[in-house]
Amino acid sequence: MNVRFPFGKKYLEYDFDEHLIGVLNSHIDEYVRQTSEIELVRNALKNPIGSKSLSELSIGKKNVVIICSDHTRPVPSKIIIPLMLEEIRKGNKDANITLLVATGFHRPTTKEELINKFGEKIVSEEKIIIHKSLEDEMTYLGKLPSGGDLLVNKIVVEADLLCSEGFIEPHFFAGYSGGRKSVLPGIASKKTILANHCSKFIDSKDARAGILDNNPIHIDMLYAAKKAGLQFICNVVINAKKEVVYAVSGDVDLAHKEGVKFLEKLCGVKKVEADIVISTNGGYPLDQNIYQSVKGMTSAEACVKRGGVIIMIASASDGHGGQSFFDTFNNDKSLDELYAEFMEKDAEHTVDDQWEAQILTRILKKATVIYVSDLDDEMVKNFRMLPVKSLDEAIMLAREIMGNDASILALPDGISIIVKE
Repeated sequence: MNVRFPFGKKYLEYDFDEHLIGVLNSHIDEYVRQTSEIELVRNALKNPIGSKSLSELSIGKKNVVIICSDHTRPVPSKIIIPLMLEEIRKGNKDANITLLVATGFHRPTTKEELINKFGEKIVSEEKIIIHKSLEDEMTYLGKLPSGGDLLVNKIVVEADLLCSEGFIEPHFFAGYSGGRKSVLPGIASKKTILANHCSKFIDSKDARAGILDNNPIHIDMLYAAKKAGLQFICNVVINAKKEVVYAVSGDVDLAHKEGVKFLEKLCGVKKVEADIVISTNGGYPLDQNIYQSVKGMTSAEACVKRGGVIIMIASASDGHGGQSFFDTFNNDKSLDELYAEFMEKDAEHTVDDQWEAQILTRILKKATVIYVSDLDDEMVKNFRMLPVKSLDEAIMLAREIMGNDASILALPDGISIIVKE
């Protein structure tokens, strides 16, 4: 059986023999939308859930802020943002609109990436500000339910109307992306992000893909969004081709929940255990670095047998993705020692990128990870993974480790599925 795996902006293919016991895919790609991408979004904006329309909300509002996704997210902003701008100006043609790029704790988005995301017209004609969690002036909005300080970009607090775009997909510790995540971590301060991503929360059994109930990370995020005054969202669901197949708008909680209902019917897969599990991060832009690729590894983690092998396919053209993330592993400490150190840190002492390092360590404690990328071998080895340059080489090495009769499971888009018992 031939299986294609996204890798950057291309695909890697492999012809499997009888040892392939399954291919787990979401059913999003089988879903046939009833109209064009633009009309899906336009119709969602005209029929908001739990809220007035964006054009109604904008009446009399002088300072409008749209929180936009950054370069690490495949949100179809070229479709969503023009329609949101149209709706706002329909209600108030004189509104002062700011597009605030929600980088969270990522590096700033470049001019080239902004053009790729929004198009030349919006970049040249609209006011765009890139959030910097370490540099921007923040406003204190009290304590989160978890006890952490809630500090957000001053720009959103000064807005008369705050809205956001986004997309909904399974998220490896927040349950699902989209909705409230535009605020936390999107435009929150470093201090707030670190408190929300603390080791205790990351270790919680409820901080997993597909779980919102009792998820401590989600609870903090939703509180932050409401406290910051996020009045309106427009979120989409996309397929493997990054095409919009569903759109929803309205209240940050109610509209997001409606989108989650749609998605969970399509992306839930029954757990299959295998000796070797192959996963990806869905290709560009989500496989730009090692940091992001940990997400796709968590689906493989749920399926691989203890002591097995995970083959992670991610081009990582942008490198490791975080200096602190890299430095965490740049020592002689064992995986058990590293994990114990994470758990000893309380929320106030969470360090940069700790959550990603903690999850990767958890995965490595369960299975050997072979990493297929274009990266320098030494960088991959620093993360305690085995570097290879091709899928053929990866499968050959995995069979050397697990034996020629080892069972193999393929997850062509690891971040698009929720593995269920």
